[in-house]
Amino acid sequence: MMSGHEAAMNDTSAPILRDAGAEQPARAPAYAAMACAAVAALTAARLVWLAFQSADLYPDEAQYWFWAQHLAFGYYSKPPLVAWLIALTTGLFGDSEFAIRLSAPLLHAGAAGFVYGIGAQLYDRRAGFWAALAYASLPGVSLSAFLISTDAVLMPCWAAALYAFIRARDEDRLRWWVTTGIAVGLGMLAKYAMAYWLVSAFLFVLLAPEERRHLRGLLLAVGVAALFYLPNLWWNWDHGFASYLHVRDNAELRGSLFHPQALAEFLVSQFLVFGPVFFAWLVWVCLRPSRLGAREARLLAIFALPTLLLVLTISFLSRAQPNWAAPAYVSATVLVVAAMLTQGWRRLLTLAIVLNLAAILCAFAASEGVAGIALPAKYDPLHRLRGWRTLGDAVGKALAEHPGLRLMADDRELLAALIYYVRPHPFDAVEWNVIPGITDQWRLENNLKHHRGEDFLAVTEHGLAEHMRPEFDTLTPLATIETTTGPGGGQHYVLYIARFYRGG
Repeated sequence: MMSGHEAAMNDTSAPILRDAGAEQPARAPAYAAMACAAVAALTAARLVWLAFQSADLYPDEAQYWFWAQHLAFGYYSKPPLVAWLIALTTGLFGDSEFAIRLSAPLLHAGAAGFVYGIGAQLYDRRAGFWAALAYASLPGVSLSAFLISTDAVLMPCWAAALYAFIRARDEDRLRWWVTTGIAVGLGMLAKYAMAYWLVSAFLFVLLAPEERRHLRGLLLAVGVAALFYLPNLWWNWDHGFASYLHVRDNAELRGSLFHPQALAEFLVSQFLVFGPVFFAWLVWVCLRPSRLGAREARLLAIFALPTLLLVLTISFLSRAQPNWAAPAYVSATVLVVAAMLTQGWRRLLTLAIVLNLAAILCAFAASEGVAGIALPAKYDPLHRLRGWRTLGDAVGKALAEHPGLRLMADDRELLAALIYYVRPHPFDAVEWNVIPGITDQWRLENNLKHHRGEDFLAVTEHGLAEHMRPEFDTLTPLATIETTTGPGGGQHYVLYIARFYRGG
C-alpha cells in the first residue's frame, strides 16, 4: 500500500513542492526535528509568559475550574474533557492560574505535531514543517494557548483524527480506523463541534467514487467514537439533554433572521484568527477551483470549507463567535501552505508567520504595559481578564464580616469568577437570574429554589435590585465596589444583604 506522498508522486494532478529555481541539496534537511524544535521553543515561550503574566482568569476558565472540583461525565454547556484536564494539571501543580491554563499551550503543541504529520503524509516533510510552524503561529492559536478552553482541547483531537483518517485511507489497516475513532470520540468529549469533522469525513467518502471503498472503515471509526462518547450521552439523558438544548439555544436561530452586519463582522474576525495573509490566500485558493483539483487539496478543502461555510451561514442568520470556525483551520493551514510552496511563495509564507507572531507579541506586550504603553481597555485583548482578583478580595472580606450569609450573584460569569477569587472558595454559591428556567450549570445543580428561607450576600452588576426585592424579606445595600480593567475601562458592583429568600 502506497503512502500518501508516494501516491501523490504517481498522481499527475498532485503538486510537487519545490522552490522555484532552487538546487536540490545533497542531503535533505531534518524537517521533523526542525518542526519539533520550533514548536517546542514557541511552547516554552508561552509557558514562561503564562508563569509571569498578570491577567486573572477569564470567567469561563473559572467555571471550568469549578467543574474540575466536581468531576462528572458532562456539564450544562460543554462536554467534560476540559474539566478533566484541569483536574489533572491542578492536582499536580495546585490551583494557580498557571496550573489551570497549563494544558492549553501543550495541547496546541500536540495539534501542531499532527499538522506536521498531515502535511508530511499528503505532500512531504518540508510541507509538514512549514504547516506545523504556520499553525503554531496563528493569532487564534496564540490567544487560545494563553487560555484554557474547549477549543484548546478540541484542536489536537481534530488534527489527530484527520491524520489517522489519512493514514487509514492510505494503508487501510484496522488500527488506523480504530485510532480515528478514538480521536473523534475524545473530540466529542472536548466540544460538540467535533461533529463537523464527521460531516466532512462522510462528504469526502460519499462524494468521491474512488473513496467509497473506505465507507466501511469510516463506519467502524464512528462506532469506536460512539463508545468513547457514551458517558456524555448518558449524562445528557439523565439531565434532560441540557447540553444539546444549550447548543440549540446558543445558535439563536429562533429570533429575527438575516444579519449581514454580523456576517461581515465574522468575516473580518477570521482575518484576525487565521492571520491576514493566510486568510486572504485561503479565499484566493477557494475562488479558483482549479487549485483544488489535486486529491490532497480536495481532502484538505472538504475538512475546512463545510465548517467555515456552516458558521458563515449561522453568522448571517444569527451571530457567530470568531472561534466557532477554528477547527477548519487545521486542514486549511496545510492547504494554504502547500499552495504557497507550490507557487514558490516561500518568502511570503515566512513573512506571514513572522507577521502573525509579531502581531500577537505586540498585543500581549501592550496589554501588560510593556515599555510604558497603557493600552485603553477597549483595545486590550485581555481586558476581560482584569479586576476579578480585586473584586474577589473585597467580596471575601464582606463575607468574613457577615458570617452566616451564602454568596449569591446575578450573573453566571460573575459567579464563576467570585467562586475562584473569594477565599475560602464558596463552592455552595448560587445564582439569581431574572430569566426563568435552567440557563447554566449553577441553576442546574444548585438552584436558588432549593434555598428558601436562607440569607445571602448578593453581588450584583446588572442593576436588578428592584426585581430582586420582592423575593426577599429585606434587601439592604452594603457596599459599592469599583474595579479597573485598564484605562477607560472598569466595572461597577453593588453588594446587598438579602434576608430570607421566599422563592419567586
